[in-house]
Amino acid sequence: MVPKRTFRYAIARSGRRAYGPAVKELVYGRLLISAANRSAERVGFHDATYHGTFGVHLERVLRLASALRAQLGIDRGDRYAVVAGNGHEYLELYHAGFLGAGIINPLNLRLSPAELTFILRDSDTRTVFVDALFADVIDSVRKDAGIKRVVLIGEGDVPHDLRYEDLVESGEPNVPREPDETDPVILMYTGGTTGQPKGVLLDQRAEMLNLYHAGIAVGLDEDRVYLHQTPMFHAASMTGVLGIPASGGVSVFVPYFAPAAVLDAIEHYRVNITLMVPIMVGMLLDAPEFKPERLATLQTLVYGAAPMSTGLLEHLLSTFPQLDLYQGYGMTEASAVLTLLTAKDHRRDGDALRSAGRPVYGVDITIRGDDGGELPVGRTGEVCARAGNFMLEYWNRPEETAAAFRDGWYHSGDTGYVDDEGFLFIVDRLKDMIVTGGENVYSIEVENAISTHPAVAQVAVIGIPDDLWGEAVHAVVVLEPDAHATAEELIEHARQTIAGYKLPKSVEFRADPLPLSGALKPLKRELRKPYWEGRERSV
Repeated sequence: MVPKRTFRYAIARSGRRAYGPAVKELVYGRLLISAANRSAERVGFHDATYHGTFGVHLERVLRLASALRAQLGIDRGDRYAVVAGNGHEYLELYHAGFLGAGIINPLNLRLSPAELTFILRDSDTRTVFVDALFADVIDSVRKDAGIKRVVLIGEGDVPHDLRYEDLVESGEPNVPREPDETDPVILMYTGGTTGQPKGVLLDQRAEMLNLYHAGIAVGLDEDRVYLHQTPMFHAASMTGVLGIPASGGVSVFVPYFAPAAVLDAIEHYRVNITLMVPIMVGMLLDAPEFKPERLATLQTLVYGAAPMSTGLLEHLLSTFPQLDLYQGYGMTEASAVLTLLTAKDHRRDGDALRSAGRPVYGVDITIRGDDGGELPVGRTGEVCARAGNFMLEYWNRPEETAAAFRDGWYHSGDTGYVDDEGFLFIVDRLKDMIVTGGENVYSIEVENAISTHPAVAQVAVIGIPDDLWGEAVHAVVVLEPDAHATAEELIEHARQTIAGYKLPKSVEFRADPLPLSGALKPLKRELRKPYWEGRERSV
């Protein structure tokens, strides 16, 4: 590790005038370098084997940025991929890219070898940073994917070309020429959809505006101690990746989500803010090691990336009434936040708690019908948005980019409605909507009705083929340990809150947890696959 010392770095300007209309602000280096100069001697980064100051972090980032170009031949328009668990090295790879070293391509850890091969070839990524856990799978696709260099993060007797620490040590701690606001900085491939993944190309401006939007809404300062437990390849993690270091807050890492490790980290480092996917919240509260007092320092919990069931949300609120909860809604294409349900909203009476909140500053939301026209308050249609934090394009897919941004709005593929107070209610993904007997049934609504049964740990609702109705509502349920419930009991429980035509026609009980994506969302396409094999689904 580089010895601790005080640094004073100045931003290397790109040659434009530093006054008048040419002044630019939306580049990340200005925030990171200022924070590191301010807090050079403060320890701000913790993982299992590393405890670095802000000064050390910035020097390592600058050395890495230098070595990417000098040793690996990566220019600022080239892509480099990361396939690894959370850690300070992952953060350094992000920050080097944001200082202008290249375009980072963070990859989902649950991708199959075929998907990895496609993405690496599609993006023309020739350098991959990998930890020991994923080195063998990268080696297995290396030839077909066109990989030229593999850099090993950490230790391990696994295939690689050079070690990350040697690469960092070889670089010079010089500030690169400052990027422009419109310079691409992340190529992030979307997951969880049918067909081949699409690369979402994001620039400095989009990521910085997203950071400003989230920072205003949630509040970021040097007192924040943030736990990185959601995968760092996910767009929902970007406020932590960028905002916490830029504001002088402390970053704590667990490489992979495990309830015991999360509880230990929160206690040891006195974590006061974190982000979780709802399934992670449920697993944490159900863990044998869980005790409410172990989360005593936690002040703010942001959740998103998937809806939280009514039952789990009620359990969380009753267990931690003083905890400030925020729900974020957005997508990779938006860098990623569009709306936020604030801590104040979570303590309101009425229906607001079922919503995804209201648009953050700078974001407009509209609901559009099948004809593209705007729908009035309360009417369900496709959620569309416009803001400065949207992507530049889908990588090498101009037609799909144009289709997504038709009529000046980004079309999300989500269905929802807006109430008279401006709260957005997400009804379902269009592809998860079930059409049964000519009626639309939204899976989230059925899941919420079932999830409030005390025996239910997890539930996912899908449409399965039915010769009479077209599709039938089918629930896949995992029960709490030692709990018992029948299909009839769950259906009758749901009948108390939803109409009869929305009730499951069948219930499947599973002993194992539901299959999850790398972002810890239930993989409904995997649940549907056995039922739709060889058949065409209309939605």
